[in-house]
Amino acid sequence: MDFSADPRTEELKKTLLAFMEEHVYPAEQAFERTDPTQPFSWERPPVMAELQATARSLGLWNLFLPDAEHGAGLTNLQYAPLAEITGRSPHVAPEALNCAAPDTGNIELLHMFATPEQRERWLEPLLTAEIRSAFCMTEPDVASSDASNIALEMTPLPNGGFRVDGRKWWSTGALSSDCRVLLVMGRSHPDAPRHERHTILLIPRDTPGVTLARGLSAFGYWDETHGGHAEVRFDGVEVGPEAVLGEPGKGFALAQARLGPGRIHHCMRLIGMAERAFDLLCARVTERVAFGRPLAEQGVVREIIADSRIKLEQLRLQVLRCAWLIDTVGAKAAASEISAIKIAAPETAQWVIDKALHVHGAGGLTADHPLAMLWTQARGLRFADGPEEVHRTVLARRELRRYQQV
Repeated sequence: MDFSADPRTEELKKTLLAFMEEHVYPAEQAFERTDPTQPFSWERPPVMAELQATARSLGLWNLFLPDAEHGAGLTNLQYAPLAEITGRSPHVAPEALNCAAPDTGNIELLHMFATPEQRERWLEPLLTAEIRSAFCMTEPDVASSDASNIALEMTPLPNGGFRVDGRKWWSTGALSSDCRVLLVMGRSHPDAPRHERHTILLIPRDTPGVTLARGLSAFGYWDETHGGHAEVRFDGVEVGPEAVLGEPGKGFALAQARLGPGRIHHCMRLIGMAERAFDLLCARVTERVAFGRPLAEQGVVREIIADSRIKLEQLRLQVLRCAWLIDTVGAKAAASEISAIKIAAPETAQWVIDKALHVHGAGGLTADHPLAMLWTQARGLRFADGPEEVHRTVLARRELRRYQQV
């Protein structure tokens, strides 16, 4: 079990770190909506196109996709330190490299299950960032932490297509004009076994009957830089059989195939988010004086620094081991480890970011520093791709199974 970076990863790290310093960090201010007098827009600032062009020219493109033909051909273990670096600027860097959710998960699904026609229409332009996409799974009227609850109705039509009726929300990216396709999970076979009731459809966003009802804020942040989080309504939306992704009734399995890699990618980036907060924490305490001496000399502050470093190193090793397991035995066999890091990463990152925010005093609450943004991102990821309570239940059940079978 060797977690040292190979020469190619080291070279990509070097290039990515320079890209972050020279291009990403200077551009961050353009993505902060701090002036209420400016017109609101769900569109990305023009600088994003410039960042993407530069990233692509440097070979920093589709790093998440292991397929060498369409992506960088990296393993999860190779991608981990690169994703961590992008996590230091989570609202800019991943998208600049075409490595941002929800497009990454949607690309992976299309790469695995799309027909040749679907690949040409949707996958190829997503790989080049010509378009964006949204994943419509969560619903406001059911407990979506249990994916088998998904209730949006998909009524079969005689031509093999479906009529779609219902509501979704937290459909990230759907409000951007660049969003062209919605990957929608709904209940198509209500009388089938529990995990065979759902289908995923590829629905063009401009299909009649699709309504973008509203955008949703997260902790007061309007995430326009990612195309917003939308509530989407489907009223008598009709699509043909060409819209079916994979097979009818297999939507639950497809959703799980999509969420597995996405979970570890979130955890990789969370380490970078916490590391940036840690850097800001340490810089702050060496500059500020309280009660006659630098904050860095206060015992309670030194405890925070020590505990933060311990927690971060433990988390990094846990994530790297999980990445290694996915590469060697597959995501299904590494399910327990994926659940474990999905619990640990947001909690650890939020703890470290919270300490950094606290050290910055009231200034940490403002957009003068990235800490409030980082905190809300980490807190939100305790929900994304399954809340921590679900992962704790799954993890405990798997652990107990070993003893119950004796």
